[in-house]
Amino acid sequence: MSNKKATKYIFISGGVISGLGKGLTAASLGLLLKNHGYSVTNIKCENYLNIDSGNINPIEHGDVFLCEDGTEADLDLGTYERFLGQEVGAKNYTTIGQIYQKVIDNAKNLKYNGATVEAIPHVPEEVIKRIENAAKGYDICLVELGGTVGEYQNVIYFEAYRMMKLERQNDVIHVHVTYFPKPKTHQ
Repeated sequence: MSNKKATKYIFISGGVISGLGKGLTAASLGLLLKNHGYSVTNIKCENYLNIDSGNINPIEHGDVFLCEDGTEADLDLGTYERFLGQEVGAKNYTTIGQIYQKVIDNAKNLKYNGATVEAIPHVPEEVIKRIENAAKGYDICLVELGGTVGEYQNVIYFEAYRMMKLERQNDVIHVHVTYFPKPKTHQ
């Protein structure tokens, strides 16, 4: 029996509008945990069908962060690198497009032993594999979910969270960032 502690996972989501600071929250939490002696990494889960950020309109999504390994990713990966002082790359970034492509390739190559491939559980299981791959060798993995909770594409990531939470219970938590307007009042 191994004495190694199980990796902890912190999912970070946002509501109402994108650009709330989920990436900054994920990087900040990572830095705080790293400063308390934990080994920490991040993974960004994007909900678009593009394979990477290299061919996305920067006006719609923002600029691309080019990782040392050549991965063209979301700028949040640059924030992770700056805060944690460690390189990130392909294993720290995934899109729904990459995930669907992998599931379809697996089905074509009979990796599911001829089973009928369905959105649930096969797609979230692929998400979990990618999260676990990013987390290998770390105490804590911060999982940033792109976009907002209300976007239908994110249901796959929330299902992966639900499945991990059911299996790992206390090793998985969820942090939700939200916009909270404070109206001015007259006194």
